Amino acid sequence: MSDPAITPDLIAAHGLSPAEYDRILEIMGREPSFTELGIFSAMWNEHCSYKSSKLHLKTLPTTGPQVICGPGENAGVVDIGDGQAVVFKMESHNHPSYIEPYQGAATGVGGILRDVFTMGARPVAAMNALSFGEPSHPKTRQLVHGVVEGVGGYGNCFGVPTVGGEVRFHASYNGNCLVNAFAAGIADADAIFYSAASGVGRPVVYLGAKTGRDGVGGATMASAEFDDTIEEKRPTVQVGDPFTEKRLMEATLELMATGAVVSIQDMGAAGLTCSAVEMGDKGGLGIRLDLDAVPVRETAMTAYEMMLSESQERMLMVLDPAREDAARAVFEKWDLDFAIVGETIAEDRFVIVHGGEVKADLPLSTLASSAPEYDRPWVPTPEAAPLAHVPPVDPIDGLRALIGSANYCARDWVVAQYDTQVMADTVVTPGLDAGVIRVHGTDKGLAFTSDVTPRYVRANPERGGAQAVAEAYRNLVAKGARPLATTDNLNFGNPEKPEIMGQFVGAIRGIGAACTALDMPIVSGNVSLYNETDGAGIDPTPTIGAVGLIENLGRRIQGRVTNGMIALLLGGAGTHLGRSALLAEHLGREDGDAPEVDLAAERAHGEFVLANAGWITACTDLSDGGLALAAFTLAEANGLGVTLDPADTAELFGEDQGRYLLACTFDSAEALMVAAGQADVPLTMVGQFGGGMVRFGTAEAPLEALSDLYRGRFETLFA
Repeated sequence: MSDPAITPDLIAAHGLSPAEYDRILEIMGREPSFTELGIFSAMWNEHCSYKSSKLHLKTLPTTGPQVICGPGENAGVVDIGDGQAVVFKMESHNHPSYIEPYQGAATGVGGILRDVFTMGARPVAAMNALSFGEPSHPKTRQLVHGVVEGVGGYGNCFGVPTVGGEVRFHASYNGNCLVNAFAAGIADADAIFYSAASGVGRPVVYLGAKTGRDGVGGATMASAEFDDTIEEKRPTVQVGDPFTEKRLMEATLELMATGAVVSIQDMGAAGLTCSAVEMGDKGGLGIRLDLDAVPVRETAMTAYEMMLSESQERMLMVLDPAREDAARAVFEKWDLDFAIVGETIAEDRFVIVHGGEVKADLPLSTLASSAPEYDRPWVPTPEAAPLAHVPPVDPIDGLRALIGSANYCARDWVVAQYDTQVMADTVVTPGLDAGVIRVHGTDKGLAFTSDVTPRYVRANPERGGAQAVAEAYRNLVAKGARPLATTDNLNFGNPEKPEIMGQFVGAIRGIGAACTALDMPIVSGNVSLYNETDGAGIDPTPTIGAVGLIENLGRRIQGRVTNGMIALLLGGAGTHLGRSALLAEHLGREDGDAPEVDLAAERAHGEFVLANAGWITACTDLSDGGLALAAFTLAEANGLGVTLDPADTAELFGEDQGRYLLACTFDSAEALMVAAGQADVPLTMVGQFGGGMVRFGTAEAPLEALSDLYRGRFETLFA
């Protein structure tokens, strides 16, 4: 079969602009072959090149004494003491999950797990942040089922506990759901593996599963908007096999112990193309590949298909040739493919040979580090109009509206489909604030959370970006964990629209300021743009995944509340109802500005909680739903009612930032009040836990009835 002619339509179908194609002609001095066009398309799309975002990503804080490896590798690496490191990252699989929910979500989990064990870390925890359209939308139920089953199906079979995450619903995701997958692993701090190739003439080795046609063009598809041709994109979705991935992980970690690995790279987006180019570019080397040696599971595959396939469970490695036999024996033992498919070369070339013919011969550096970089035009998001009058709300009616909504009811139905206890080190399962695991064989713990409030980001991108980091910080602190570092998954619409690019720029500024102030550098991440269907973009959703360290699990904040414990509010009374959950769920409104984020107060209040954790029995941060929702969820999780003194709508449901609800004994409450005075932080007694009623001021309802609503709503809507 001859290659198709390079036409303007074919160039556009590959996501390349006329100016970018002109640049390719200038680089090559000739017209590219079909395979070369595909390679440029894969490497220059948004998903691989970050061409619209990297100018702004460079402003984020990425270093600190705890950081071993920041952005640029498969995952970030942070020191947790005792010669150990936590390796983690979050990535999106949004477009594939909308087209084919089960496989899109499953392979998103598989890809992020490979990012972690490619660095030499054994995965120990996973999270997922999911955004769907309105519950009433005809596609939402199918997406919820497919995505949740895909996440659970892959993670459970692979054998990693799901310890946290988010599920949200909003009309802006009707045509484009978001599936953000997070994974973390533990490694020896002095045994981290990197992707930069080194040494000329060393073998390039293909590891894992065979290559098929699934996922061809996936990275390019992920860098484009959806339209009415969406069903035609189904073949670009990868198909995963968690059992093969489990064998691949064990084989890879065993291989690393042999000393044979010079460098290693996961085959994710753009498959063989991206993995080979990134290894060569980071090492300042060229790569020559012979596709006849690539293990395939389908016949008559072309060079184009093999280079752009995104078949799962595959790795690429540069090998120490003296250890080839030992390396091959490891993969043969695990019944996985091990094939020498090329070599490193001194020249700055990416040479692809197939059937004895050169199918591509390109300057390698132009594909990666020299890819286009754009300073897209952007306009600031207009200042939000003042909040219109909010009438007084019956406190129990407001609470019912929240806990009976898809956004704030319990996620029991979702969590029940995930294995949260595999590996037997889970200390706190998904629920309030953050999940916690034990670092195996030690007294240390790691806490994990993911957070963002998209309605804040839409109203005020800078505040919304800062708030996402601040809420992640609070969720870790609420478990007694000292925040270490963050990973980001930046989900936005079309960056060619100045207003969307303005959202991105504003959010990055807020994220950067908060990460700096709270000493939580960004060590890894992902940008997902063009999340639009027929020109309608998602709410900007810059998800923040964060990790914290608990030095001694015996002294963590336990989270257990007993009858008669005092409720203390750290951080002042609620006043801010703009863009609040109460407005959205009870009054059907989304107006006003996002709440202010006082980063100095966030730090001071978090440090107070950590310094006085011994007095605190349970803690949760105040975010969506304010004091009312925080008090109900903390009490209900312990089978108790709660009485709160405040009855004012803003005091109960305001979403002012930097606040925590603490539960403790009376004696501990007295000690905390003294400590708060010394630290000059606002701490107020606001009520008491216990009994079988939920009382806000004079309004009340039986806990049992509210709990039935809260626990049963999600299953009623979706199961």
